[in-house]
Amino acid sequence: MSDVPPRNGRPGLFGRRVPEPPRPLARPLGPDPVEVPIGLRIATAYGWRFLILAGVVAVIVWLVIEFKLLVIPIFVATLLTALVYPLFSWMLRHRVPRTLAVVVSVLGTIAVVVGLVWLVVWQIGEQAAEVRARAAESIAGLRGFLIESQFVTPTQLDGMLTDAIDLVQEQADFLVNGALAVGSTLGHFATGFLVSLFVLLCFLFDGAGIWRWTVCLFPRSARPAADAAARNGWATLINYARTQIIVATIDAVGIGLGAFFLGVPLAIPIAVLVFLGAFVPFVGAIVTGALAVVIALVYNGLWIGVAMLAVVLLVQQIESHILQPLLMGSAVKVHPLAVVLVVAGGSMAGGIPGALFAVPVAAFVNVVAVTLSSGSWRTGTLVQGDLIWSTVPKNLRRGESPQRREELE
Repeated sequence: MSDVPPRNGRPGLFGRRVPEPPRPLARPLGPDPVEVPIGLRIATAYGWRFLILAGVVAVIVWLVIEFKLLVIPIFVATLLTALVYPLFSWMLRHRVPRTLAVVVSVLGTIAVVVGLVWLVVWQIGEQAAEVRARAAESIAGLRGFLIESQFVTPTQLDGMLTDAIDLVQEQADFLVNGALAVGSTLGHFATGFLVSLFVLLCFLFDGAGIWRWTVCLFPRSARPAADAAARNGWATLINYARTQIIVATIDAVGIGLGAFFLGVPLAIPIAVLVFLGAFVPFVGAIVTGALAVVIALVYNGLWIGVAMLAVVLLVQQIESHILQPLLMGSAVKVHPLAVVLVVAGGSMAGGIPGALFAVPVAAFVNVVAVTLSSGSWRTGTLVQGDLIWSTVPKNLRRGESPQRREELE
């Protein structure tokens, strides 16, 4: 027997320690863990966390919808900033003063928007008489087709027209309220335009300062991760905006030229609608393409409508199979199924603005989540001159030049 006394226990004879008897385990207050299956415990652990997360997301969506008159202009300004930022940063790299670069970027954006509106108004005014005449011919042709096909009699058709006129007269109050609502909407649009313009100017003038202040709201230990994740998300947003503007331009030019050469009226308004619709993936292209086909079918007949359909399908196939993979690459990693679901959910929650901003928001959130979960922010190489470059702590910076380090210090 060994003479080495045990280390644990109570004192005994001759200095030897006697081991203490084992203490009974305290019975848990709740149910015995053995009685609850491990699968159920894991499911409930995930379940209450998921419910809390879903509640947070629901509150955020509710706040966005409630304050949409403020949130939508900010989103528009963010997308415009991402769109003009490559040109803005190029001018800064070539020693253009910041004020002049901001003025050129903002005025260029306004000039493009005003130019598109002017082209639409000009062509509608130029072709108003022709469109009115073709519309009358189409209505007369439809009337003759319905009468000859014996679907309705002339008396029934005249009765339908009279009922429609009576319905319009009965709903005069509704139409007046609708006109007032349109006036209110125009006022909201003007206010939103001014807010977007102001936010755009602030982002271009002092985007780095705004982001530094935002990063300081995070705990010190979380600032590097938040900065790197937002930087990757911002790069994705820039790539998305640049790609969509190129794709939208090519779609608009292709379908607009097709409508022009086929003799379809309102070719420029059709091209502008296609350009705007391209910013809503999948859904926008289908809706604007169908509108172009309907206009060609009504005003130019069956064969021109079929030819317009062929042009729309050709342009959309080139976009989906060549332009999107070539230009987008792997920068915006969102599956097509996720795009469709996100656009549908955004349109149900926020209408047209929800469908417009759904994909860029999903792409941004996706990149931020991947950056945080993968830990790539710890070893990522920072890009010199990036908008949020100077918010990264000095011990985590990589690849900066001595001159740049002196500027940051």
